Amino acid sequence: MKKIIYIDMDGVVSNFDKGRENSPLRYTSPYKGRPDRIPDIYKDLEPIDGAIEAVNQILNNSDFETFFLSTPPWDNPDGWKHKRLWIEKYFGKAARHKLILSSRKDLNIGDYLIDDSNHRGQGQFRGEWIHFGSEMFPNWEAVLKYLNL
Repeated sequence: MKKIIYIDMDGVVSNFDKGRENSPLRYTSPYKGRPDRIPDIYKDLEPIDGAIEAVNQILNNSDFETFFLSTPPWDNPDGWKHKRLWIEKYFGKAARHKLILSSRKDLNIGDYLIDDSNHRGQGQFRGEWIHFGSEMFPNWEAVLKYLNL
């Protein structure tokens, strides 16, 4: 039976922090402290180092059923579209059907959740939370090693 893996987008696959820092609107109202509201912030995010290759390795592994699990920006509906387009741009047309948008990551049933944050139920995920960016999983190389890939 295939193991189910959920992969977060922002801070795990796409570099939201760099996109925020590069935005001229980051210190202006109403975006100060709420960079997820910046228009087009999700549109052209750069990938995290090693993410595209690592995620493709997971996607192409027959032992796993892989999904992208991201929290949408509730006050920026264009962000929903840009997340979907970003997935298609980097992982192909078929991957867009693997995108799940939810503010409650703990409601998804699976074996692994690769995520950098603990603000949306990641700590209560019933499978194993691979805390991306932590001491144990500082990068994609460590994640792949842990998954025996």
